Amino acid sequence: MNSDFGVDPALFDLPAPHLWAVEVPAEAIDNYGHVNNTVYITWLDQCAWDHSRAVGLTKEDCDGLDRGMAVLRSQFNYLRPAFEGDTVVTATWIIENDGRLRCARRFQILRPSDGATLLRGRIDFFCLEISTGRPTRLPPLFMERYGVIPEVAEAMAREPLAFMPGLDQKLVKRLDADLR
Repeated sequence: MNSDFGVDPALFDLPAPHLWAVEVPAEAIDNYGHVNNTVYITWLDQCAWDHSRAVGLTKEDCDGLDRGMAVLRSQFNYLRPAFEGDTVVTATWIIENDGRLRCARRFQILRPSDGATLLRGRIDFFCLEISTGRPTRLPPLFMERYGVIPEVAEAMAREPLAFMPGLDQKLVKRLDADLR
């Protein structure tokens, strides 16, 4: 994990996040006066690449292996707006790796000034051969570097239902109780 950027670790949904921070620039603001939703997705991508570099997997490694990770499915819940000048912190975790073709990340964007979660999301990825764009097996380096760390696996196992970004946890507990 990198710097905590002044965020209380208890505010994160999962333990041991990789963090990436940015101050919201004027060009991120849309006609409604807040950060455009497409900017959040760009920040998630930048955070994911920052995490990849932090675990020792660079773009050059991907190019050399002719392998990369492409988005299969994405799910985001935008919970609160961010504004010009806000500092926001994006957290990511590898939450799944099937050891064959796919892995998944969770994301959470927080505003440290008030502790508000602005976005929760999940992106499912598949491994592709860059030169052809075709799905292919994860190379050993990807399996190693994109592993689910034990603390995250334990936290995920305690979740009562499959992750649904932004779903109120009280509702999740009620649903779980109803299913028993």
